[in-house]
Amino acid sequence: MKKVAVIGTGVIGNGWITRFLANGCEVVAYDPAPGAQERTRQAIDNAWESVEQLGLKEGASKDSLTFVDSIEEAVKDADLIQESVPERYELKHGVLIEIDRFAQSEVIIGSSTSGIKPTDLQVDLKHPERLVVAHPFNPVYLLPLVEIVGGEATTKEITDRASAQYESLRMKPMVIEKEIEGFVADRLMEALWREALHLVNDGIATTEEVDKAITYGAGLRWAQMGPFMTFHLAGGNEGMRHMLEQFGPALKLPWTKLEAPELTDELKERVIQGCETHANDRSVKELEKKRNEFLVKLIDLVEDYWP
Repeated sequence: MKKVAVIGTGVIGNGWITRFLANGCEVVAYDPAPGAQERTRQAIDNAWESVEQLGLKEGASKDSLTFVDSIEEAVKDADLIQESVPERYELKHGVLIEIDRFAQSEVIIGSSTSGIKPTDLQVDLKHPERLVVAHPFNPVYLLPLVEIVGGEATTKEITDRASAQYESLRMKPMVIEKEIEGFVADRLMEALWREALHLVNDGIATTEEVDKAITYGAGLRWAQMGPFMTFHLAGGNEGMRHMLEQFGPALKLPWTKLEAPELTDELKERVIQGCETHANDRSVKELEKKRNEFLVKLIDLVEDYWP
């Protein structure tokens, strides 16, 4: 895979561009928004130190990026196409139809959508079978997970080929066999997000306290082995069997609130002010730099301690 097209250069699109460049790809990008090219090159500059620490592939260069003036020009010779336009169905679907019209018929189109089912995105495409969801996680240039989801028109051969292409970019593809809105990882994160909003809304915890509960508690364990293996270890020598026997009844206790609270102006302000206070006058750019430094070290630890 030598040439990749990226359509849409927001936060996710720029993250993809940085990952593609770091893996020695030539990238052709298209985004009609004014100033898009300047913002992209700044985003690459900000992230490049982190990807250098993880290691660059042979031929990796920030200079292997070209912006063009049309979708047709961007996709016509691409070996892989990554769509990352805003999460609005009409816009995304229209862009995908145009990509499909101009791209070579065998080239896979990966959509970065975080929740739209691929079957819905495949409607009216000439080659619907080659469109898959390839949902990454921010920052794309560091976090390796990508969820691969096929639609009703997608064959196993396509999802296997897509998985291999993303794996060649040093990612951890997870093929989801049954499509569902939000896929897997975002559905898990949304459940936690709903509970966090309730805790803040009900005055039980501040935004900083919620973050502290995850950062110094569950989050440390989840980074290594996830919730199921964490609970398996909680069961002692008998593992999950004992854990379910001992703690299973607690699942019926009314601890959780499945519906999100109403996002009132008061709740919005409480969350916004809590986050701004917690940031302690550090800019988003400064926080991103610290996050990236942490993730580089953490990714190395995860690889060393959990195969």
